Order: sequence, then C-alpha cells, then structure tokens
Amino acid sequence: MPGFQAAHHRTGIAYLPLHSGRAPAWLFSRMTRLARAITVAIISDLGPEEMLKRLSDPYWFQAFGCVLGFDWHSSGITTTVCGALKEGIRGMEPDLGFFIAGGKGASALKTPSEIENASSLIKMDPLKLIYASRMSARVDNNALQDGYQLYHHVFCFTREGAWAVIQQGMNEKKLYARRYHWLSEKVTDFVCEPHSAICTEAAAYTLNLVAGESADARLTITEITRESSPDKLTSQLKKLKEITLPHRHNIELADINPDRLHKIFVKTYENQPQNFETLLGLEGVGAKTLRALSLISELIYGVPSSYRDPARFSFAHGGKDGIPFPVDRKTYDKSIEILHNALERAKIEDKEKIEAIKKLRLWM
Repeated sequence: MPGFQAAHHRTGIAYLPLHSGRAPAWLFSRMTRLARAITVAIISDLGPEEMLKRLSDPYWFQAFGCVLGFDWHSSGITTTVCGALKEGIRGMEPDLGFFIAGGKGASALKTPSEIENASSLIKMDPLKLIYASRMSARVDNNALQDGYQLYHHVFCFTREGAWAVIQQGMNEKKLYARRYHWLSEKVTDFVCEPHSAICTEAAAYTLNLVAGESADARLTITEITRESSPDKLTSQLKKLKEITLPHRHNIELADINPDRLHKIFVKTYENQPQNFETLLGLEGVGAKTLRALSLISELIYGVPSSYRDPARFSFAHGGKDGIPFPVDRKTYDKSIEILHNALERAKIEDKEKIEAIKKLRLWM
C-alpha cells in the first residue's frame, strides 16, 4: 500500500459485517486476563501514550482482537475487545496512568461521567476530554454522513491528557458496521481531516463536511446560520425541494422537512456560531440540519461540499474465520512484532501464553 508508513502513526476506519451472538463467558474471561497482561506489558515498557497509538491503529487493533481469540471478520471484535480491555484494567487505572470510558449502547452515554470520575487522577481539565469525546462522536455521526449510526463509543485517555477514540457505527440496510479511530496527537482540527488514515473494504455514499476540500463550505454554512434569517432559510429549502439535484448527489431531499428545521434555524441564528466546530457542537444541530445547510450552500450560494468517502487504505487481517486478505506486510509484521514482544513480557498463565503466541506464529 503506497504511502503507508509505521503502523503506530495511523488511525482509521474498518468495515465489518454484523454477526449475531456474543463471546461466551469462558472466552471473555480469558480475553480479559490476556488483554490486561498485554496492556500492562506495553505500558510498562513504552508508556500509556504508546498504548493509545496502538489502539488507534486499525491494523494493530484487529491483530489484538485475533490474539485475544475473537473473529476478525465481525463487528463484535470492536465491542468485545474494548469491553475486555476496560474490564481487564479495572482498578489498575491509577497505577497505569491509563483510563477507559464508555462502551456499547447505554455505556457510551456514561462517557462524560466516567471521565469526571477520574478527574482527581489526571493532570488535565476533564472538560477538555469530555469535549473531545463529544466532538468525535458528532463528527462521525453528523458531519461525516456515510450511512452508519454510532452505537459504540470508547474514549481512552492518559494521566497527561492524551486520548484516543474507538467508535463504531451500524448500517442497518447493509448489515455492516464501521469502526472509527481517533488519536489526539493527530487531531489539529476537529472539523478538518481529523482521521489520520482510513481503512475500509468498500466505498460509501458520503457527505463529507470534514474533508479538506469542504473548507469553503464549512465557512459558508456557518455564515448562512449567522446572517440568514430562519424564515429565509426555510423558504430556500422549500424551493430546493422543487428542483432536481445533479446525479452526483447522493443526498435526498425527501426526508428534509423545512418546517421542522425552522426551530433549529432559529437557535443557530440566535447563537451566532463563530465557526463550523461551534455550529456542530450546538444541541439540536444534527445530520439533517447540516445536510440542508450544505445543499443551500452549494445550490444557492455556489459553494460545494465534498462527497468523498474518507477511505484511503484496504483493511485486512486473517483470523479464526479462515478468510485471508492481501495486506501490507510491513505494517502486518510490525503489529505481530509489537504483540509478540508484549506477550513474551506478559505475566499470564503459560497455557494461554503459548496458545496466543501460536496464533501469532500462524500469521508469520
């Protein structure tokens, strides 16, 4: 894969089919112990920030899931691996200087309170971490409209305030899940190319308001909400519903109701957001609002948004499902090396250690 460098410098997205069922208790308990041992080994040797880099790398994360014994070709690897890791280090966070908040479904909603609970143990204002958690979710749910609704959000952070996000969305029509990775040291702007790399098996129809080429659209959309009266925006939307969009547009106007959006337009007009990030953070400004504003920006003001799916790399790792795919050998081998070294140093039961190392050797 041209341009793909060291694995620990990349984050991204992976497409995974939805599988039913859950990890049996006997497997999950072992995954928990093994995840704890590997995490302790990596943090002891390389520090908690390195663990963040590993988790934010989709290649390493997938290899990690395979070592723990879960399917690679399954959406469940995200929720189960994150759950095993969170449970595995429970009670050890102060010693490790490494914390995990959030999870699947209702657990994701607890992320802010779990960050707050660790406030006495970290050196950063927890509100900044809560903001990072919230904005990463808003970007992947609303500003990056690829048809995947988030249902899993895990926020990992260190005592020093570095952080990583692992979140997953579901496309109910295609029965696929998509995983999103973030790493704080790579985020210079929440609303402009916040993902360092994207890994996927297929393209998605996407309205990408965080693409670099959407910069003018972000500016125009923000100006529209500040300078156009709610009544004017609503009337413009009603006019748009009467025209035919160019074929390159994948956005449908049928589910945009101008009258229902009027209340949101009043809110944005009254709040006068100074930039797109502030607009995105306003309560009530969701995917449909941004979709409507992007259409107004392009079709009335002539400033287009990007429709590029932010996918740049093909993702693959083999697993117990027995489905091999082509892979960047340099990155693949680096993942194996890091995990192999961590296993060698980890204090886990010999039988489990041997079995885990056997899995790695099968990949070599």
